[in-house]
Amino acid sequence: MDSTLIIEKGIFITIIFAITMLMAMYSTLAERKVAAWLQDRIGPNRAGKGGLLQPLADGLKLFSKEEFLPDTPNKFLFVAGPAISMSVALMTSAVIPWGDKLNLFGRDVILQATDIDVALLYVFGVLSVGVYGIMIGGWASNNKFSLMSAMRAASQMISYEVAMGLSIIALIMMTGTLSLREIAAQQAGMNWNIFYQPVGFIIFLICSFAETNRTPFDLAECEAELIGGYHTEYSSMRMGFYLFAEYAAMFISSTILAVLYLGAYNYPGMSWAVENWGVNIANVIGIIVLFIKICFFIFFFMWIRWTIPRFRYDQLMRLGWKMLIPLAIANIVVTGIVILLFDN
Repeated sequence: MDSTLIIEKGIFITIIFAITMLMAMYSTLAERKVAAWLQDRIGPNRAGKGGLLQPLADGLKLFSKEEFLPDTPNKFLFVAGPAISMSVALMTSAVIPWGDKLNLFGRDVILQATDIDVALLYVFGVLSVGVYGIMIGGWASNNKFSLMSAMRAASQMISYEVAMGLSIIALIMMTGTLSLREIAAQQAGMNWNIFYQPVGFIIFLICSFAETNRTPFDLAECEAELIGGYHTEYSSMRMGFYLFAEYAAMFISSTILAVLYLGAYNYPGMSWAVENWGVNIANVIGIIVLFIKICFFIFFFMWIRWTIPRFRYDQLMRLGWKMLIPLAIANIVVTGIVILLFDN
């Protein structure tokens, strides 16, 4: 591997991390603005023009607060919990194709940190580690409310991962690959997977809400029952990491939804744009299109939060095990039958 490629990938990974952090940071402002809009309020408007500097003010406030360690025998695990959650939220972005390619300085730059054949497996593997960050943090807090919250989060995430995995199997049967780049390339034009897998898309979308602990699946942070959830004992930067990780996970989930089902960076007339406007302009438009799709999903996450009430815990489990999993299995069977009929 030549040094140019290493430098190129290093710069690209740094940019992706920075964008993920920026999107997570401004999602907090967007959340408050969307809530204000839905409730006929103005929202944050003091820090900067229209409240644009509010995330920075919130970050400074969090990081300047006192670091508090509870009376726990597991101080290392208490510190490791938020670090794991934050790392997992950032690691997933490595295999996502953010665009096709750009021609810079006489060489093609692939807009993906690393293209591996089993990218989907990698995403699921990394996401399933995210539950450890919550579980470790809740357990090491030496607080029964935090532990109850962590157990809720763990059982919820594990339950919904099953349905999520099954919804993806039907998609893999159609695409014949686990590579996200390949899946994105197959959706050129308007050949989007949402038209072929609408049931799989709905199951994946619902499971994304559960995986990111968002309303109506935010049983882990249920303030009415559990004070503050698994981060009750956390303060300052560590609490900031947990809150940040939630928004970063929401951004990554939106990106994966856009890549798998909404054509990723593809848009109608992209091949015409490549021929007439050149590779660079066409692919820059593709990156913008991908981010528009991501922003739509982030807005959808927020819209649901402020319109639908929280489920009871038994309803949450019933939906996961008795409705989504059988529906996902039925979707696999129907997809298999359709593929056999059309192949013959």
